[in-house]
Amino acid sequence: MSESGNEIKTIMAVDDMPLFLKSLKAMLHDMPYKVVCVTSAKDALRFIENHQPDLFILDIEMPDTNGYQLAEKLIGSGQKAPIIFMTGNSSPEDKEKALSIGASGFILKTMNKDDVIEVIQKYI
Repeated sequence: MSESGNEIKTIMAVDDMPLFLKSLKAMLHDMPYKVVCVTSAKDALRFIENHQPDLFILDIEMPDTNGYQLAEKLIGSGQKAPIIFMTGNSSPEDKEKALSIGASGFILKTMNKDDVIEVIQKYI
């Protein structure tokens, strides 16, 4: 990547619902980001073996490994990219837990394009 500041940033989105990932990718289509979508923590961990995303967007509620557990694994592996959690169910406890793990942000799965882009641009 170049040092010009014009390089395309990579966002890794992890959600067990492919339809949501498709919507997120379409939402960010016109933005200068490469969006890598995977449907499991296992696939996310495999991807970071050879790549370093600039931002992670993690669903909280996933089977097998949830977003909190995945975030802990990412941080434990030395990943420094900001982590944004997303969920359809927002509670103060969810936000508190996300931030205590080391998340940078928290968004609702409302799929409001402006809200999602605003949070992403804050951290990337």
